[in-house]
Amino acid sequence: MLPFHQVVADDFTAVNQRIITQLHSDVPLVEDIGHYLIAAGGKRLRPLMVLLSANALGYRGREHVDLAVIIEFIHTATLLHDDVVDTSNMRRGRPTANAEWGNAPSVLVGDFLYSRAFQMMVALGNMDIMAVLSNTTNLIAEGEVQQLVNAKDPAVTEENYFSVIRKKTAILFDSACEVAALLCGANAQQRAAMSAYGQKVGTAFQLVDDALDYRGDAAALGKNLGDDLAEGKPTLPLIHAMRQGSPAESELIANAIRNGDASQLKTIVSIVEASGAMDYTLECARQEVSAALEQLQQLPDNEYTQAMATLAKFSLERSY
Repeated sequence: MLPFHQVVADDFTAVNQRIITQLHSDVPLVEDIGHYLIAAGGKRLRPLMVLLSANALGYRGREHVDLAVIIEFIHTATLLHDDVVDTSNMRRGRPTANAEWGNAPSVLVGDFLYSRAFQMMVALGNMDIMAVLSNTTNLIAEGEVQQLVNAKDPAVTEENYFSVIRKKTAILFDSACEVAALLCGANAQQRAAMSAYGQKVGTAFQLVDDALDYRGDAAALGKNLGDDLAEGKPTLPLIHAMRQGSPAESELIANAIRNGDASQLKTIVSIVEASGAMDYTLECARQEVSAALEQLQQLPDNEYTQAMATLAKFSLERSY
């Protein structure tokens, strides 16, 4: 267990138990796929952010556990759909659900998780929370569609790239913190600080994720290196490398993106490193983390906000 999990260990145990309860279905295949995904583990950072944020603001009820489960179900649903869209066959070191059961069951169980999340939202009876999360799921879908449009297009700009990652990744980190603030009855300043903290950490997390696709360890990551290139995704390391590299290097990367071709991954990694693209991407992530830490100055100083600071730094320093 990572240090920032430990301060909410009991809450985290309750979340895991609640996940199992809420995965119940009269259709065995739903439970089979659901339990397979949960057993795969993962860092569970998004539900963790709900727990840390609620405790940081002094919450003493139990509804933050359900909120954490809702956030995890939304995230897991997006993973199921993403793996189908990306034709991925490996996640967290195991075959993806679509590799095990096929595309149709994966998409439909993803729909089940989305709808179960909304059932749980209704049970909470808080329209402000429902408004935030319904907007969030819409933005995630929009970001995924934009990423699909961007695929195999080497002309995608840095601005467009950041727009996509803020929608498809950062928004759920953002919302995890904001709905916790809403649950606590936080004032407008605290709610805004929580939201901004989550957005900055989520953006840094995705930037590092995109960097690790060219510098990470496949075994530690639980997925194949170069997957983004094979899917024709113009991520920031490639965008910057094309901007800084020689015409020949830029064209090599552009062709790899157009064709979704990772056959020259080793050469492209060398170009990415030599052009300073990796350093540039990680510096962008550092700036996001620095901004996230600034937001914490507006919140109470306690063991939970200290854990949130540690989590922000982990998003930058992680190797998996």
